[in-house]
Amino acid sequence: MQLSVIIVNYNVRAFLENALVSVQKAMKSIQGEIIVVDNASDDDSVEMMKQKFPDVRLIVNSRNSGFASANNKGMKEAKGSYFLLLNPDTLLQEDTLEEMLSFFEQHPEAGLAGCKILN
Repeated sequence: MQLSVIIVNYNVRAFLENALVSVQKAMKSIQGEIIVVDNASDDDSVEMMKQKFPDVRLIVNSRNSGFASANNKGMKEAKGSYFLLLNPDTLLQEDTLEEMLSFFEQHPEAGLAGCKILN
């Protein structure tokens, strides 16, 4: 598996839904997985995930363990060669992931990279 996208969610259902749609489009030609770690949201995020994104791996915390802890939990479960930690209010362009993976393939000495962020 090439890429694991990990998103930590806490009560941002609408943002999360939009982010997942954009990630799925950006992953159309990439072998990967999407993992959402929900930090005990009470805004029906979990139910929305189960209904609209059944192929996305969902980890539900019984309490808000914090952003770093939830990311660590997602990375522990991830199977990709590369990890993308993505905030739930982020929208990706359709070529973003391909460009980033291409960068890493061309620069094996790189351990971390970021891309241009707008707005």
